Amino acid sequence: MAPKETDWVEGAHERASQKKTHVSFPQLKYPSLRDEGLRDPLQWLTGKALDDGAEDLWRIHDKLYDFTSFMKKHPGGAEWLELTKGTDITEAFESHHINPTTEKMLNKFYIRDAKTPRNSPFTFHEDGFYKSLKRAVHEELKKIPKEASATADRITDGLFATLLCSSSLACWCENYFIATFWYIIASVSLAMLTVTCHNFIHRRTNWRMYLFNMSMWSYRDFRVSHVISHHLYTNTLMDLEISSLEPFLFYNPREDKPLHARFGFITEYFFFPFLFLLTFTKRFLSIFLRKGFFKAHYRWHDAIGFLLPLCMWFTSGSAFLHVLYTWLWINCTGSLIFFLIAVNAAHHHPDALKDGDQPKSETPDWGEHQVEALLDRKDINGNTFAVMTLFGDHALHHMFPTIDHSILKYLHPIFIEFSEKYQTNYRASTQFQLVIGQIKETMRTEFKTVDKRPLYPK
Repeated sequence: MAPKETDWVEGAHERASQKKTHVSFPQLKYPSLRDEGLRDPLQWLTGKALDDGAEDLWRIHDKLYDFTSFMKKHPGGAEWLELTKGTDITEAFESHHINPTTEKMLNKFYIRDAKTPRNSPFTFHEDGFYKSLKRAVHEELKKIPKEASATADRITDGLFATLLCSSSLACWCENYFIATFWYIIASVSLAMLTVTCHNFIHRRTNWRMYLFNMSMWSYRDFRVSHVISHHLYTNTLMDLEISSLEPFLFYNPREDKPLHARFGFITEYFFFPFLFLLTFTKRFLSIFLRKGFFKAHYRWHDAIGFLLPLCMWFTSGSAFLHVLYTWLWINCTGSLIFFLIAVNAAHHHPDALKDGDQPKSETPDWGEHQVEALLDRKDINGNTFAVMTLFGDHALHHMFPTIDHSILKYLHPIFIEFSEKYQTNYRASTQFQLVIGQIKETMRTEFKTVDKRPLYPK
């Protein structure tokens, strides 16, 4: 017999405080290294490798593969396989390869079966929601014109040009009010460019993904924290975009949530402006703090961010200290705008599934979990520019991250059709409601319980 609701909540709090298991999925191990050290992408990958039973190979479902000889031939680029070696890439493989013929290639690289169960609750049954939708999407993509993605390219290129011009004008103009105007335009352009570049980071290696580094943040780090972690394990304890903000912000409910975290919607204004520069500094210091980090994880594109102040210096003719001062203001303001867009985008709302809430099943369909873990915005999804710059069409983007944002609107009807067929909990809200929800979520300390869902023993 299932325990009473109060018993489950009490047991969930106990498991969370003792860090014995994922709260929503008691059968899973608490993520290794989650609460230690720098909470950065490299540490997350190291901890994941400890839990996945991949034996320094690549794990997909319950089989181990060796893609070493295939890395340079990988159509998406060698970096994806380089970063994920030694981990379970089941969710990444399923969501990043829409063409069903890709699965047939795996036999060439099969080594042996895995010795341990997967440390992930998600399933990909052939007749389940996600796999069925993926087959339908594969067929639907054949009908979409190839030039449909050109809009996303033009928006990104336009924001890049606007950033270069406005940042230089912010230095060149001597009138305070005119200079301030251009500084604001440059800050907004930097934030929006960083958001639009995320569209290209999910895909095969391309030059626009490098523009992400204009913010001083590393797209390579973002491929781990956002693509490999947040997208695949959204709003769970494996989501690095949640754990990396702790102890400043706690989006997962907990009884001992500190006061500053309960008012995170206020305290975030004190550290969000510095996150671009802090992530760069943390990555730079890792060269000296971690043996072999420079050779294994530092790349030429880590210096791309310095091109912006250099461009401002050469084009404006201003004194270098004035350029540096203006650039720092642009970077900090752009950082604040970016992260406010991100935290108010789709996931940080009491109605989005959190670790601690009781799921429908201990082994949910991965696609259904993605739908549960976010709220779409009906006032954003209708405009391609808004979709590109404000993380729009989020449900479809999470399930098919390699598809260009400007194409997602063509897939919306079939997504709604399958959501209704499989009775997923798809919801569309407004931007204002999500801002209010983010405030409520930072203050929430109690696990939610959902009627008519099974309760699991302690």
